[in-house]
Amino acid sequence: MSQLAGGPALFGAAAHVFVVELAPRGADLLDVDERDFHHLANVMRLREGEIVTVSDGMGSWRRCIYRAHFSAEHDHANHFRALEPAGPVIFSAAAQPPITVGFSLLKGDRTEWVVQKLTELGVDRIIPLITQRTVVRWDEAKIERQMQRLGLVAREAAMQSRRVRIPALHEPVRASAVAEMMFHSCGDAAMLERGGGPLSLATPFVLVGPEGGWTPEEAELGMPLVAAGDAVLRSETAAVSAASILCGLRAGNIALPEPLSG
Repeated sequence: MSQLAGGPALFGAAAHVFVVELAPRGADLLDVDERDFHHLANVMRLREGEIVTVSDGMGSWRRCIYRAHFSAEHDHANHFRALEPAGPVIFSAAAQPPITVGFSLLKGDRTEWVVQKLTELGVDRIIPLITQRTVVRWDEAKIERQMQRLGLVAREAAMQSRRVRIPALHEPVRASAVAEMMFHSCGDAAMLERGGGPLSLATPFVLVGPEGGWTPEEAELGMPLVAAGDAVLRSETAAVSAASILCGLRAGNIALPEPLSG
């Protein structure tokens, strides 16, 4: 397996999909999920010989050639074999530091929209939050159903944005439980609040509150306060704005001001 800076987005492929195995033994063609095959064949209308990049969702990917004449052949239930490997398996190292955004559950399809946009921007971990002022509440049955739906949204958004890693989706947690998570894999956390300090990679884990804002008890959890601007933002706008700034800083697309000389 080779390593390469950048990823599939640099190759101008016609499409990008996720597969279970990038190099199955004894197979000339790769398995494609039926839903993804339908998207390639009937939505994007790919033609024989077009280049498609494929990834395992964990950092490895390769180029393939779309073979339309295999479209009627099932390899096994719900899968088609229609992608011929056309390059080595390449591993793209994860960008550092990993960026996590937690946001209060939102009404309607707004939670799905936020997950979609955070994925497109490059966020590594997404955590729905239950705060004291969160209006939306999911019972156990709804959590399972909604997490499956959010997982599909994140997967499709990662395909669209040519990501080689699907972001980790955490089940909803209370804001008060985030302090414990900070000591594990998420890094130092900050709370988004108007009037807070500037966002920076020193706190790559940002929590976005509900429309009603944080309660005094939540504000006393001991996390630093940061802001994505001076305006009062809707929760979904704040989450996307914070992610844009953090991912832009990490990618070097946002220039920090030069220090003033004495």
